[in-house]
Amino acid sequence: MKILISINTTWNIYNFRLDLIKSLLAAGHEVVALAPKDNYVSNLEECGIRCYNIKLNAASTNPVKDLYLISQYYLRIKELKPDVILSYTIKPNIYGNIAARLLKIPTINNISGLGTIFIKNSLTTYIGKFLYKLSLASSAHVFFQNKDDQQLFTKNKLINSKIYSIIPGSGVNVEKFDCDRITNSGSKFLFVGRLLSDKGVFEYLDAAVSVLKTYPSKEFLLVGEMDSNNLTALSSNQLKNYTEKHSQIKYLGKTDDIVTLLNSVDVMVLPSYREGLSKSLIEAASMKLPIITTNVPGCKDVVDDMFNGVLCEAKSKNSLEKAIYRTISLTEKERLEFGINGREKVINEFSVKIVNKIYIDKINKIIKS
Repeated sequence: MKILISINTTWNIYNFRLDLIKSLLAAGHEVVALAPKDNYVSNLEECGIRCYNIKLNAASTNPVKDLYLISQYYLRIKELKPDVILSYTIKPNIYGNIAARLLKIPTINNISGLGTIFIKNSLTTYIGKFLYKLSLASSAHVFFQNKDDQQLFTKNKLINSKIYSIIPGSGVNVEKFDCDRITNSGSKFLFVGRLLSDKGVFEYLDAAVSVLKTYPSKEFLLVGEMDSNNLTALSSNQLKNYTEKHSQIKYLGKTDDIVTLLNSVDVMVLPSYREGLSKSLIEAASMKLPIITTNVPGCKDVVDDMFNGVLCEAKSKNSLEKAIYRTISLTEKERLEFGINGREKVINEFSVKIVNKIYIDKINKIIKS
């Protein structure tokens, strides 16, 4: 069986779906990838996955300008002739689905996050909802990564209740993401994610500035992509202003060795406004890190307050600052216990083995029907 995986970047496929792909290949399926080509194409091809390019501007929020994507998807899907399509992220889910519908190819969609169009109310929000309703009407199945997103879609009548279910994110390889953590001084904090306002990067930086006045030896690290095409992105000048004034705030760029990075810090911080189900938080929990994150969908699903981390309010620098102080005030034993609790939660709820089995069972069911 030929399975097409469609996402908005090849990087995304390699970093979020590689374990699933390996499981599909091991089951005897052929897997092809459809995404804008980037530096990760060669990584996927080394794993036996053929990659095909599609021109897609992930940052654009103008649906009218994006309509040409339907013809691109139609031609590519017609050429590749997959038996089933696994689709992720907003544009592949919408425009890829419409093309697949015309070609009568079943799609399994994953709503891995609602994005800016759902966080902000605007004309684009209404158009986006209409396009979701139109495209998902032909889905063979739709996975949501948290109940809040699923309830939002059903409340707005964007989806048929008979074709959806909840899946625990993209899963984490708990054998790979593991460490023997025996100390935690609560000194080194880490933000991992795209440097966008919706990820809470400004709250993180402003809270760091405040905390450093009391604890000047603490470190606040940032790792992630600077997205100059996104209007909500932290600019290079803004970042420079923070790092030059405060030597303990450091931007490390992007990294492919996230395991080593997570092993070198004490606390993971993600003050996001909303997630599908944050993979960075699950990876951090698997690495026995206490977590500070917001009490919002896709973040609160990973953290039980004062069990494996601390929850704070979204869009609030003061609430985040209090959560950081709260974590610092814990004893080292308590921080280590938070880490152990988090790893147990990941093993029981978010292991990639759990996620992969759900996908393979659903694919087999759809093909047989």
